[in-house]
Amino acid sequence: MKPHLLLAGVLALTPFANAAPPPGGAALTGEYPNLFKTYLGKSDAEVEAKLAAAFDQLFYGDPFTERIYYMGSEDTAYLADVGSRDVRSEGISYGMMITVQMDKQTEFNAIWKWAKTHMFYEEGPLKGYFAWHRDYDGDMTRADGSEIRGAGPAPDGENWMVMALFFASHRWGDGEGIFNYGREAQDLLKMMIHKDAPSEHGGVKAMFHPVHKQIRFVPEGPASEFTDPSYHTPHYTELFARWAEDPADRAFLKEVAATSRQHFRDAADPTTGIMPNYTNFDGSALERWGRVFDADAWRTLGWPAMDWSWWGEDEWMVEQSNRILRFYASQPADDWPDKMQLDGTVERRGGIAPGLTGMAAVAALAADPELGKPMVERLWNMEMPSDVGRDTDGTMAEGELRSWRYYDGLLTMFGLLHASGQFRVYGPVSP
Repeated sequence: MKPHLLLAGVLALTPFANAAPPPGGAALTGEYPNLFKTYLGKSDAEVEAKLAAAFDQLFYGDPFTERIYYMGSEDTAYLADVGSRDVRSEGISYGMMITVQMDKQTEFNAIWKWAKTHMFYEEGPLKGYFAWHRDYDGDMTRADGSEIRGAGPAPDGENWMVMALFFASHRWGDGEGIFNYGREAQDLLKMMIHKDAPSEHGGVKAMFHPVHKQIRFVPEGPASEFTDPSYHTPHYTELFARWAEDPADRAFLKEVAATSRQHFRDAADPTTGIMPNYTNFDGSALERWGRVFDADAWRTLGWPAMDWSWWGEDEWMVEQSNRILRFYASQPADDWPDKMQLDGTVERRGGIAPGLTGMAAVAALAADPELGKPMVERLWNMEMPSDVGRDTDGTMAEGELRSWRYYDGLLTMFGLLHASGQFRVYGPVSP
């Protein structure tokens, strides 16, 4: 008998059996594990209240210390990176995903309209892509007069936008204009694949490298020739490979999903499981940017487990989730490292590290119960990140490393959605 089948038989006799993904993965079966219920014995009402409270704080809490969602003009809204004092396609796309998962169509539409109004390039070499950051008013100049430079695209934003738009189309149905979610998803996905076409690119490249079949760090300049492991989302690409209009694109995207799974293997340290922020396409750490695990790479705790939970295709994801959670289990509970070398040499510690805590709970979807349960419990007991004690305008107080409530808040919200079984695929999924 294969070891994983033997393990499954053992787990079937334990109270933790429901934590394991069903055969074929939740994307195919529709059975999403609720780790709060399985591991902690929480009721449906308790879990629902936990999610609602987290969403309300992140979107409608105190404007100076809790919320990151703000209304713009003409029924638009944005998610603010309050530490950097700008709006990022990362946050916009994450906000779209959170709102579609939480069935908040009004907020989804407001965020999407802000992105299309203020971030979308209608013409020029970047036509069809989104700027990766803008000022709060949508301009390229901040309120203090400083210019926002390098406002080209960051492909993780487009990647998540496409997925959120597909889910919105399937969950709510398509509307008119920019609210024809399915059409918008198809057009953006096609651009991400085919921007290299001479009539389209104007010197800007496709977001998916046509040869390496991986998502680029950016689609222009020298940084288009390497990648970021946290941008790799084979769990999403598997759906793109089923829902893209062009059969040739579907075949290409299937290869991209397989390549991303291999890239996780190539990028992760075999002992610690730690992945770097940036890698070459062969998975080797990018020396010139530092061989370090930092904010981007926090997400790599969660994405392999998310892929396993949805698709159940690569058992290495279980090994990897165990490896990285074992590393964090060995760290002081109240002072987790959030920047370090791949061998685990710590360069900075982040205290309770809310964003990492959220991602560790996602990793619990694939990890063994003895490693996963403590991470789920840690997330349940942790308060949503806030900036209480910082300056009253919401910026970081002197000496602070970062604002907790934006990036950490978003990753914490993802952790809550996944651990509760409420981060789901919306739409038809064929085997």
